[in-house]
Amino acid sequence: MRRDVIHSLLVANRGEIACRIFRTCRDLGITTVAVYSDADAGALHVREADLAVRLPGAAPADTYLRGDLVVAAALAAGADAVHPGYGFLSENAAFAAAVQDAGLTWVGPPVKAIELMASKTRAKELMGGAGVPLLAPVDPATAGEDDLPLLLKAASGGGGRGMRIVRELGSLPGELLVAAAEAASAFGDGEVFAEPYVERGRHVEVQVMADAYDTVWALGTRDCSLQRRHQKVIEEAPAPGLDEGLRARLHDAAVAAARAVGYRGAGTVEFLVSAEGRPYFLEMNTRLQVEHPVTEAVFGVDLVALQLRVAEGEPLDPVVPAASGHAVEARLYAEDPARDWQPQTGALLTLEVPDAPGLRLDTGYTGGDTIGVHYDPMLAKVIAHAPTRTEAVRLLAGALERARIHGPVTNRELLVRSLRHPDFAAARLDTGFYDRHLADLTAPGAGDPATAALAAALAEAVRATASPGPAPTPTRFGAWRNLPSQPQVKRFRSEPDGTEHEIAYRTPRTGTPEPYDAPGVRVLVAAPDRVTLERDGVTRHFDLARDRDRLHVDTAGASYTFTALPRFTDPATQTDPGSLLAPMPGTVVRLAEGLAPGAPVEAGQPLIWLEAMKMEHRILAPASGTLTALHAAPGHQVEVGALLAVVQEDPDATPVTASAPASVPAPASVPEENA
Repeated sequence: MRRDVIHSLLVANRGEIACRIFRTCRDLGITTVAVYSDADAGALHVREADLAVRLPGAAPADTYLRGDLVVAAALAAGADAVHPGYGFLSENAAFAAAVQDAGLTWVGPPVKAIELMASKTRAKELMGGAGVPLLAPVDPATAGEDDLPLLLKAASGGGGRGMRIVRELGSLPGELLVAAAEAASAFGDGEVFAEPYVERGRHVEVQVMADAYDTVWALGTRDCSLQRRHQKVIEEAPAPGLDEGLRARLHDAAVAAARAVGYRGAGTVEFLVSAEGRPYFLEMNTRLQVEHPVTEAVFGVDLVALQLRVAEGEPLDPVVPAASGHAVEARLYAEDPARDWQPQTGALLTLEVPDAPGLRLDTGYTGGDTIGVHYDPMLAKVIAHAPTRTEAVRLLAGALERARIHGPVTNRELLVRSLRHPDFAAARLDTGFYDRHLADLTAPGAGDPATAALAAALAEAVRATASPGPAPTPTRFGAWRNLPSQPQVKRFRSEPDGTEHEIAYRTPRTGTPEPYDAPGVRVLVAAPDRVTLERDGVTRHFDLARDRDRLHVDTAGASYTFTALPRFTDPATQTDPGSLLAPMPGTVVRLAEGLAPGAPVEAGQPLIWLEAMKMEHRILAPASGTLTALHAAPGHQVEVGALLAVVQEDPDATPVTASAPASVPAPASVPEENA
């Protein structure tokens, strides 16, 4: 067997997976090479690499999806191997072949294995022949009421693109057309197939690792049932609540799948497990998974190091490593779950996660970086490992709760609430978890934003007093003097819910500001970055950070973001009723047919489509009426808050909420990771 010792490795990817692979390379003494788009010129993976090669442009199609440019970059940097990471070109057989044709070592499975698993329909046929349990396919042309509900899926790709649930037979033809169009736009292949939709099914997968000497490891199970938009949010290993017979059946099926395609390297065989405990093959991902750290924690292995070993032609140990304990991973996204999972952009002021035994942070960002519109909104993965599931879940929830994350809105609070939800604690898991619980998980919490706003006001008062420059001279008006001891007022708006807080305080001669007319509250410490308050005998600490007019307040069990407001509202900042504002920076990709000033619109009608962070966002008409102004056109780049259009409401119509536009996958983009 040929041995290809790897000395220099190019990672054909970005973000946290590139940083994670570089970490292993440093441990092994391998030189690291990054590629980067213009949008990623200052990204963490570029800063951490030994060498970096620019891919001109910003869009994935012009940069990370250009296999020819990536191969040329590897040759230019003197790399002798390429690791694809996940997403982008990781499951592209033509790219794998091009890497090998260039004389480089491909850190991935054989080209033939990628080709065989690239189409879900062909993969299912192959798996059926290998004895892997399958859902029986349904011919849409002959489907009847007894076949409902049906799941339509794209034969190529994943990540929810081209996927539709059909519950009424009459809607099947239309859903087939939409699913095929989405699949063709996203993957260049409009083939769609149908299979029974399993209600309340669990997403369970098996990590496999195989070498060229017929050794195949089944490294336990993972549960990835908590998903939004068919993409995973929380994963854990081993999958809880499976009896030993089912675990053995899943392991055996995964090994059979790997052997059926002559697999080598790291891969994942995914199954849907019904409420009755029946497993059905979904697909095989011929790459490393985002959630691989939970398997690494439980089995005490480095899957990237094993990938490199197999790529170099080395054998695996014939004995599978022993498992120990339980691991849980949460994906921290820059998104607003309460607003249809809208991706968020902007400056990331702070990203600090506690460092403690059993905790691991995989990230592609640090404080001071900017979250742009071009790529997936995942900021980091936080992983906890402990002897038991209960301990691991508690450790992870506590770490997320104590993390300091300042900047765009994130799903951090949703993650904490999910981990502490009774159904999750009891391992009552299925892919409909967020469909049932999202409203409760995103409802206003039991925190105390008013006291946090008070702490912010006191910190701002101290900051203003401590600012350089001469102290203000008291102004005298006869017997009355304008002293700082008179009550002052500060106004804040909570983000992202928009609640306003008005805080009155005064600064006595002692110089320490104190709340005005707030019985039961005593100020123990007041500094620009830390305030300690005693309220009704309980002492609480508040840590503060400022970013222009925004204040971030962290306290035990909760974090808040406030925007400082002027004492009096500026009428010039008000928008006309019916104004449609851009919810985030992005590109206008299309308008509703015939949309022009003077056109009638219906409440809830999609008017404008924005593309940002690989998703399309529909801007809906807030009410039925007339479009009186249109400031958007296809191709326009818009900033958050930009005025796109104005709808004059028909007073007899029923208004709808347009502040949370629906999000759908952007057809012109490719996901970095498929669920």
